Amino acid sequence: MPAGRSVSRVRGLHYGAIRMGDDTTTAYRTCPLCEATCGLEITLRGDDVIRIRGDREDVFSHGFICPKGSTLKQLHTDPDRLRRPLVKRDGAFVEVSWPDAFAEIARRVPPIVAEHGPQSVMFFRGNPGTHDPDLILYHRNVVQAIATRNVFSSATADQRPKELASALMFGSVSIALPDLDRTDHVLLLGTNPVASNGSLCTAPDFVGRLRAIQARGGTVVVVDPRRTETAEMADRHVAIRPGTDAHLLAAMAHTLLAEELAEPGRLAEHAADLDRLPELLAPFTPERAARVCGVDADIIRALARGLAAAPSAAVHGRMGTTTQEFGSLASWLVDVVNLLTGNLDRVGGVMWATPAAGHPALKGKPGVGRGVEIGAYRSRVEGLAEVLGELPVGTMATEILTPGPGQVRAAVVLAGNPVASTPDSARLDEALASLEFMVSVDIYLNETTRHADVVLPPPSALQRSHYDVVFWNLAIRNVANYSPPVLGLGPDDMEGWEILLRLVAALQGDTEPDVATHDELVALARLASAARDPSGPAHGRDPDEMLAMCAGRRGPERLLDIMLRTGPYGDGFGARPGGLTLAALEARPHGIDFGPMEPGQVPDRLRTPSGKIECAPEAFVADLPRLRASLDRAWDESMVLIGRRHIRSNNSWMHNVDVLMKGRNRCTLLVHPDDADRLGLVDGGPARVTSEAGEVVVTAELSDTVRPGVVSLPHGFGQGGPGVRLAVASEYRGVNSNVLTPAGLRDEASGTAVLNGIPVTLVAG
Repeated sequence: MPAGRSVSRVRGLHYGAIRMGDDTTTAYRTCPLCEATCGLEITLRGDDVIRIRGDREDVFSHGFICPKGSTLKQLHTDPDRLRRPLVKRDGAFVEVSWPDAFAEIARRVPPIVAEHGPQSVMFFRGNPGTHDPDLILYHRNVVQAIATRNVFSSATADQRPKELASALMFGSVSIALPDLDRTDHVLLLGTNPVASNGSLCTAPDFVGRLRAIQARGGTVVVVDPRRTETAEMADRHVAIRPGTDAHLLAAMAHTLLAEELAEPGRLAEHAADLDRLPELLAPFTPERAARVCGVDADIIRALARGLAAAPSAAVHGRMGTTTQEFGSLASWLVDVVNLLTGNLDRVGGVMWATPAAGHPALKGKPGVGRGVEIGAYRSRVEGLAEVLGELPVGTMATEILTPGPGQVRAAVVLAGNPVASTPDSARLDEALASLEFMVSVDIYLNETTRHADVVLPPPSALQRSHYDVVFWNLAIRNVANYSPPVLGLGPDDMEGWEILLRLVAALQGDTEPDVATHDELVALARLASAARDPSGPAHGRDPDEMLAMCAGRRGPERLLDIMLRTGPYGDGFGARPGGLTLAALEARPHGIDFGPMEPGQVPDRLRTPSGKIECAPEAFVADLPRLRASLDRAWDESMVLIGRRHIRSNNSWMHNVDVLMKGRNRCTLLVHPDDADRLGLVDGGPARVTSEAGEVVVTAELSDTVRPGVVSLPHGFGQGGPGVRLAVASEYRGVNSNVLTPAGLRDEASGTAVLNGIPVTLVAG
């Protein structure tokens, strides 16, 4: 049998499909293209997908679908999608067999490590991998193949401040989510779910849920420098100056404390250093914050009073709050406000999901843990601290281009396009071109993978099974849904997880690995961990015995079965008869609904050493003087740039789908008419935008949706350039906004680069 073929998965079979009365079949799966996790109903005739629509019986999405979900066929049939491995020879890519591709890696990487040490290799994991269970469940094995500290991911480009704030306050990356379906009042900062479908908050039909809040007499408030699509439907829009959400939230918390509106309720006894907040936040009066935020002091007070007065309320911040100069402080203050208003861990406020596949906060002794420490090591050149096991992406180019011991000379990029999606793109492009060796796991030749020496293409989304390991940790309702592959593998395809395990071996010089044994060891390691958990249903069990109960499964299905069976609803390998197993999910193609998020998880949910909510983590207390000093800054000196999203786009990796890209030009620079008049810009004319990092020329679009002094450019465009094989994306009008993103402008606590609030100058181009 050719390499990569699976005995149980061959061409022409549709797993989990239901045969209809004619020659068609219907398959059900969860959409893997964004965080909303919508259910899809896919109709096939043979191997041909003839229709994709929302699954009206899906337990979570109930038929909702956005424009992206219907394009899985186009992604699968895209002629630019890679079907066979590529190796660069004499500067040009050639198709090779899988054994030849892995042999090239095994030939090239070990000598680099032997001569220069493990720090000479870096790893990067991109956003698409978060939607791929193969990569989520096996990427750590790849990273651990070489003992390097140079580990990066897309999370350090956008969401790390929120993860850090949750980790320091609650003891694990356990993000509190707005209870959208039961709240009376929601305050959204820096997020536009009409365009994004939600971010760090998994909720299909987010817009419908917001409308439902209003229909039951509740209130939706949006704080954003732009009158976004979500702001258009809100009851109130507050046009804040970019980068000042931390000042606004600090002033709101100040108001709650000064006016004796703070009522944390039962959580007061579970909150450490709650009494320090009045002193820490004393400088942030609404009057002082007003000058910085560009928001009237009375409006700031009204926002705080509205939260305090509502029967229930939830504050949620996303990209606009995390990708700014004070992103970690803003993320911390979101939950400080939720706590002070008594809305943390309560119905209608913010709560935590209980995912079926388990979560670190649900393991070990309830109510106590090791917590999270940062800065275990630092980057070689700039001395940036490790946060949650990774370094900030903004330092990748520096680590590659700066000579000396430990200089990065080789890279492994897993499903990512950092040249398009991370700061100072032009310099990173130069850096990747200088590497001695690079391997990418990706389905496209894009701005990043064109620099690779070996490209390993996984199967398309329709050929892979799916379970949202990550996003059901962030779901506002506890659901689980497993999707078998819709289409079988072709003769040149290799399972994604097998690619990763063979990559592990190749990085260590092994070209003939025993993949089955390696995979079994991965499964046994998970079972051994479950057996050690004194609070888990498999405590004390024999890992080999439990492995035997997974007979017939391998790869991600076996790991998922283990996670489900040892999770909060699992059968515990027989300890809880009737509990959840993968087989139970396979029998329920529309998913299983375990109900809404539940209140009262504090203190059991906490994993801090104190066993309490840490209201004043030292990392944030140490950063507050920087926020205080900024109160006296001259905030009106320059124009600033912010990003934006569109419902038909998802970062850079869906821009080669014609049905999503056709129509009017979406890569325009939104400019307020007053600024355009002052600068001599005209609607539809060119604008030259310059920052500390670089310069782009882009079409200006005059719009009063942005506040004066702010311009907005969408993220993820600009796929042209030599070596890129993306016919649709390359022809589309657009520029790479990250050419303008300075790598050195960062949130101090997390190291995350500033993507919103970048100082720029504009002239007619």
